[in-house]
Amino acid sequence: MQETKEKNNSAWNDRIDWKKYLNYQSIVKNIPFILFLSVMAILYIYNGHYADNLVRKITKTERSVRDLEFEYKTLKSEVIFRSKASEMIKAVEPLGLKELKEPPISLTDSTTLVSQP
Repeated sequence: MQETKEKNNSAWNDRIDWKKYLNYQSIVKNIPFILFLSVMAILYIYNGHYADNLVRKITKTERSVRDLEFEYKTLKSEVIFRSKASEMIKAVEPLGLKELKEPPISLTDSTTLVSQP
């Protein structure tokens, strides 16, 4: 019984010891440290918000790049498909143009005389 009272008293004395450190003079003496901790807490919160915003921007940019990449691949495949000879023939047929069946003729100018040395 006596031991439990001593333990209770020592616990009470420990609580009283804390009161001695939390007086006006000790608080005033530690104001620079308290301000330092406050600034560090504000910087920590700001850094967290900045990191979240940066992650959001990166995700948005990645999504945009992926969409543009798909669009590029689609347009590239359409251009390759339309540039095939058979597709070109189909595209110019309404204009009255037809594929040549014989090789083209080269024309020469007969009016100019070529002098031989």
